[in-house]
Amino acid sequence: MRHHAHMTPRPLQRLAQLLLPLLAACWLGMAAAAPALQVGSKRFTESYLLGEIVTQTLAGQGIAAEHRQGLGNTAILAAALQQGQIDVYPEYTGTIVRELLKRTSPADAQAPLAQINAWLAPLGLKAAVPLGFNNSYALAVREADAARLGLATLSDLARAAPSLKPGLSHEFLARADGWPALRQAYGLGLTPGPGLDHGLAYAALDAGQVDVIDVYTTDAQLARQAVRVLRDDRGFFPRYDAVLLMRASVDERPLQRLAGRLPEAEMTRLNAAAELDGRPFADVARGFLATGESRQAAGGLWARLIAPDLPRLLAQHLALVLGSLALAVAVAVPLGVAAHRLPRIAAPVMATAGLLQTLPSLALLAFLIAWVGRIGFVPALLALFVYALLPIVRNTHAGLQAVSSGLRQSAMALGLTPGQTLRAVELPLALPTLMAGVKTAAVTNVGTATVAAFVGAGGLGERIVAGLAVNDSALMLAGALPAAALAVVVQLLFDGLERHVAHNGPQKTKEDGA
Repeated sequence: MRHHAHMTPRPLQRLAQLLLPLLAACWLGMAAAAPALQVGSKRFTESYLLGEIVTQTLAGQGIAAEHRQGLGNTAILAAALQQGQIDVYPEYTGTIVRELLKRTSPADAQAPLAQINAWLAPLGLKAAVPLGFNNSYALAVREADAARLGLATLSDLARAAPSLKPGLSHEFLARADGWPALRQAYGLGLTPGPGLDHGLAYAALDAGQVDVIDVYTTDAQLARQAVRVLRDDRGFFPRYDAVLLMRASVDERPLQRLAGRLPEAEMTRLNAAAELDGRPFADVARGFLATGESRQAAGGLWARLIAPDLPRLLAQHLALVLGSLALAVAVAVPLGVAAHRLPRIAAPVMATAGLLQTLPSLALLAFLIAWVGRIGFVPALLALFVYALLPIVRNTHAGLQAVSSGLRQSAMALGLTPGQTLRAVELPLALPTLMAGVKTAAVTNVGTATVAAFVGAGGLGERIVAGLAVNDSALMLAGALPAAALAVVVQLLFDGLERHVAHNGPQKTKEDGA
């Protein structure tokens, strides 16, 4: 019997040898490049630009910094700041007072920066470096509709245009200083439809799909599109002076050179350069900091594809895919074995894995962020792990079920224990089916991992989210095409591994058994 124990094969060893070195390389590469200061931004053009300006300002003074683009809305950014996942991000005084501090009185909304910082101090935060412009919320309509209906103010909208169809951003629909309070303040009878990403709102307005949109007063399209911004005649919206919101321990002195350097006209010009002229955020920021307009034109699709951020995004994407796959193999294979050995639990195990597979990705990410108390890599990794479970559990169980009972009985007759029979006979024979499940999980997760960018986990989805923010199809393709190519490469790698296992696995087992 000692002879059998010695020759027992390890059927998952090849898979581990493939996954673990790649995962370790991706993880170490990202860890080595991890900067000291994390700069966050929201998912709209101006926030992306300001995040780049802050990052490059720090880098220009020898301070290592990384821009974590498009992390989400105010609540997500503020939580990440308080938890130390980011150190600084661009914010607006009205948002700080209304959304973060939950102060709703008109006097509080106009509080000076010193008072705002006194309120922020118990949270371990501070606001500093007033950038020089006020970017307020407003509602806008097509110029033709405004002329036809006589719309100039929000009161006019409430009185004369109840049939217009609003297309409002997700955040504006939910904010304390957004649609619910604005509708009550003006008695607006409009019924908004589903939330609309701000980057798509102007195109939807121009196409006639919606009639009223929420805008920022420094939006690039306001100068180039025939829209009318309706005046807030009752003074509902507070001032939204742009500042940098940061943890109290961050030294703001290296960033003070940005104070007052961005009047509204300049910010609008920068927004237009990124959103309408299609120039990369980093290039627009670089031109501004050089105190002269950068003349580099927006690159074509090929230039976007091979941009300098590609290695970093690929490493992040691979770390998410391989890390979640390794976790799923470690959990799903034993579950599949247990379901095979204990038929009474097979149905509940498969049903649970199937139920988890049906959860919407963004809903699952939101739950995991609340559960782990942080954004970024960990909740994204756990979400991908959940989605990888079903194909691996199902195929492990199916592969073991397909093994002839006669082979198991023969192994037992030779004196092998159940564990030895599993390792020496059943798993090697089930390995091709098991590997097909791992391949399915891997290829699926390559695509699903693009949503990780919505929670600040990086990866190729970062380009897709940024392209969505500025309605730039080339930038979106620059993220989607590498993700599709990566899925094909992963498929081919696993196809080769499957052929190797099918050719050598059972044959080697028989030779060893002889």
